Amino acid sequence: MKRLLPILVGSVIAAAFLGPGTITTAARAGAAHGLGLLWALLFATVACLVLQEACARLTIASGHNLGEALRRRFHRGVGALLMLWLVLGAIVLGCAAYEAGNILGGVEGASLATGLSRPLLTTVSVALAGLLLWLGSIRVVVTILGALVAIMGGAFLLTGLLLKPPPGEVLSGLFVPSVPPDAGLLVLGLVGTTVVPYNLFLGSGIARGQRLGEARLGLAVAICLGGLISMAVMLVGNAVEGAFSYPEVGAVLASQLGAWAAWLFALGLFAAGFSSAVTAPLAAAITARSLFAAGPEDESWNERSWRYRSVWLGVLAVGAAFGLAEVSPVPAIIAAQALNGILLPVVAVFLWLVMNDRELLGDAVNGRRSNVVMGLVVAVAVVLGGRGVWLALNAILARL
Repeated sequence: MKRLLPILVGSVIAAAFLGPGTITTAARAGAAHGLGLLWALLFATVACLVLQEACARLTIASGHNLGEALRRRFHRGVGALLMLWLVLGAIVLGCAAYEAGNILGGVEGASLATGLSRPLLTTVSVALAGLLLWLGSIRVVVTILGALVAIMGGAFLLTGLLLKPPPGEVLSGLFVPSVPPDAGLLVLGLVGTTVVPYNLFLGSGIARGQRLGEARLGLAVAICLGGLISMAVMLVGNAVEGAFSYPEVGAVLASQLGAWAAWLFALGLFAAGFSSAVTAPLAAAITARSLFAAGPEDESWNERSWRYRSVWLGVLAVGAAFGLAEVSPVPAIIAAQALNGILLPVVAVFLWLVMNDRELLGDAVNGRRSNVVMGLVVAVAVVLGGRGVWLALNAILARL
């Protein structure tokens, strides 16, 4: 059991990014562009592993989680204010966007499974998530729902193998990067849904009490498995005939595994959405506390304080608003993941700076090889994020 513990801890990160955003974005990319965007998922998986390893090493070596380390490293003058508001804005804004996708995706899954109206399902889901967050009774529910998501992930892996994709197309998609003219948001979304900015703070927090070697093993197994499941989802999306939709994805699964697979997909989509609908507001509140609280004993930021609760209530309210407005889930979810891809460089750059602070990390500071690898990841994230901003500005100007 002790050998499995690091993998179980690492699986929290994989489960956190295997939500409706990943399922929707990867399946939509497969339906629209075949296997040509597999390279984006490969990069995102490597980037997730590199950045999460840095967060774990930071906490284990210094005893500070990412938020605390950032506050300690940038504690004076304009730099401190810039860091605080940029990082907090990225996390809270990213969580809010992610929450919209969580609610929309979860409600879509529940609607497929039950046939009930979406406003009713949105109201019930938001109320239940809010109650769990208010009472703090989250762990058991999220564990159960996470198990359903894991089963659904297994169904995608099995279906991907049964579809027998041409090896040449798979290798070309993985190792020959290309961005079709209309795929900019999808590429950003594939990165943003895998390397979720707030997950870096979550991963840093759960690394406490682990050994570095164990943490690395757990992260490697869990994140690589999560990346494989994401790629399998793209393979399934590639088999969708006609316009992409959730029922069509369920139909592909049913054709390969049986009618039960379509029902499992609907249930798993709801589980992925609801579990993430609980964890995203929670992560936003934890991050805000790590950046603003005077210390671990600061009662003004405890779990029952108005400051802490106002953060997760605000994020949950954004998801509720999108759900009750019955926004079309697929474009909204893809846009939310793309926004996370744009916000990722903000957190990644500050993390890179902290990982070169020898006073904080001692011998665990980034070496030359770590800086090269992490620098490449940050550079690609900045380029993709900058391209996303450029595309968004062009779209706004075109409408003026």
